[in-house]
Amino acid sequence: MINPEAPPVSPDLSIPRSAFIALALAAFGSGMSMRVADPMLVKLSTEFSHSIGEVSAVITVFSVAYGVAQLLFGPLGDRYGKYLVIAIACFVCSFTSLLCAAAHDFSTLVVARLLAGASCAALIPLSMAWIGDVVSYAERQPVLARFMIGLILGNGVGVFVGGLCADHLDWRIPFGLIAISFLMTGVYLLRLRRQLPTHALVRHAQHTGLSNHGIASLLRSFSHVLQVAWARIVLLSVFVEGALVFGTLAFIPTIFHLQLGLSLTAAGSMVMLFGVGGLGFALFSPLLVRVLGERWLIRLGVSMMSVAMLIIGFSRSWYLSLPACFIFGLGFYMMHNTLQINATQMAPERRGAAVAAFASCFFLGQASGIGVTGYLLEQVEPSHLSIWFAIALLITGMWFAAAYGRR
Repeated sequence: MINPEAPPVSPDLSIPRSAFIALALAAFGSGMSMRVADPMLVKLSTEFSHSIGEVSAVITVFSVAYGVAQLLFGPLGDRYGKYLVIAIACFVCSFTSLLCAAAHDFSTLVVARLLAGASCAALIPLSMAWIGDVVSYAERQPVLARFMIGLILGNGVGVFVGGLCADHLDWRIPFGLIAISFLMTGVYLLRLRRQLPTHALVRHAQHTGLSNHGIASLLRSFSHVLQVAWARIVLLSVFVEGALVFGTLAFIPTIFHLQLGLSLTAAGSMVMLFGVGGLGFALFSPLLVRVLGERWLIRLGVSMMSVAMLIIGFSRSWYLSLPACFIFGLGFYMMHNTLQINATQMAPERRGAAVAAFASCFFLGQASGIGVTGYLLEQVEPSHLSIWFAIALLITGMWFAAAYGRR
């Protein structure tokens, strides 16, 4: 699986462990920002007098902006240093989160969420790309899995705090907490950056084509990635995965609230089990990767997700939905982490642009899935929708596993 054109990269013992922890903290804030609005849809619908499908725009615009902004941040990270761009982005994320907290009407909130998505776009993909620069391929998957613990916990805390504040406090409070988290993380990242060796600060800048700034140079970086056949397969797979998984996940709190009669706090707490499943994968990823291998991680992960989708769609009791959310999260991270590890190696000489393209496809897929699901839920029953989503996801995962095997 290792690209023969890629220079050998070995783990650098001179890089402090805290450098990876700081990136996980940035991922935590990003995860909170991504999912905090999911359990708020009913509250926002009531407060702003819009339908559930209409207020889901606060999730959709975040994902669209996140996906499109990758086209800028990936090459910028390659040119100016990924760690520096991540640190600066944290301060911008703090400001855009405050804008969300200060929104006085629905239109303002939508614009603020769009800006929040664009600013968060630098964090996860550039962190993954930086890890790809300093950690060997053989050791990279467990490192990425541990890094993703920050995102997983952020997703879970975001859903829980969003539901709790929507039920009992003010829906604006979580955005203020996110702003504080980003501010502290940005300061921490800048301090740690002074301790990094030179090669960990700027890497592959000479290959990016960004010495002459402009749209043309950005397009050249992404064009190089798209010329790789395997890259096209990975990008298409993650787009479909994002659409189907998060088209389901974003509305689970609302479905549990309306279908099972749960409070928004309880619904958000149940969805936290999605993150617990991901955390389980992160903790045991070295064992799972060694025993199953990447191909069977994909097959088993997508099968678990498809079953979980059907249970969530048809269940009329919370005690069946609880394990389904856990299985959904475990299966997702088994497949997605395997996609991630392939994304870091599909164009190593332009790793920032490659991982940015990966994240862009993932979040544009999320935006498409959330938008379509918001519309379809007003037309059909969740159970009917879960059948089609489960089948489509299963086909996608098995197709990617087959392509991986041929490669």
